Amino acid sequence: MSNHTHVVLHVDKQKAEALSHEEVLRRWHKLHKGTLLTRKYVDVRMRNTMSEAERDSVILCANIYRKRLHDISWFMRHLNEYIARMANKEDECTGRFWEGRFKSQALLDEAALLACMAYVDLNPIRAGKAATPEKAAYTSVKRRIKAAKNNQQPRKLMPFTGNQRTTNVKGLPFVLADYLALVEHTGRQLRCDKPGVIPSHCAPLLQRTGLQLDCWDKLVNGIESEFSTRISVAITHSKLAG
Repeated sequence: MSNHTHVVLHVDKQKAEALSHEEVLRRWHKLHKGTLLTRKYVDVRMRNTMSEAERDSVILCANIYRKRLHDISWFMRHLNEYIARMANKEDECTGRFWEGRFKSQALLDEAALLACMAYVDLNPIRAGKAATPEKAAYTSVKRRIKAAKNNQQPRKLMPFTGNQRTTNVKGLPFVLADYLALVEHTGRQLRCDKPGVIPSHCAPLLQRTGLQLDCWDKLVNGIESEFSTRISVAITHSKLAG
């Protein structure tokens, strides 16, 4: 949106705690330079020249970074800084972009998860920025529809795993077709406090996007090998918020 973001997150603390010190450092170095010792540690040849005290120092740093990898505050810090830098560059200005600290809510059951996902995906429609979900920019539902046309799921989004409950893959325990139907039905309901609604003359989503119901099973094929993803809602407003 023009002045705020909505993000539905799944925090995988268990995965972060299972990472080796080297894996933690490599992930952290994608965002930060780290320290001279941590950079030295990830280079196997240089690591062999390090003293025991230096290695102990690196392990202390790695444990700090590990906690940050599953910390929502650190995630939002990086996301907001990135957006703020882009916005200030576009406006040719400096200073604070966001109005204040983000707000977060825990989603405690599947009904809450579904309601929140649909709310976020329908935000552009409710605001009058888009007429239909497949045309709503910067939303997960648009990316999912685009990928589904090729019998795929977006790799950077948690996959829909349908009703199968595997132990190896973490995903959304819903059928994507059912979720799209829910978004479509909800988006067609006019709300007195919001101007946007999916036009009544629009054909059903699956029909107008060309998606076939007999292709849905293909979307979960290969999930075990393709996805290993690791929910909380984080919302933050820019200084432009009213």
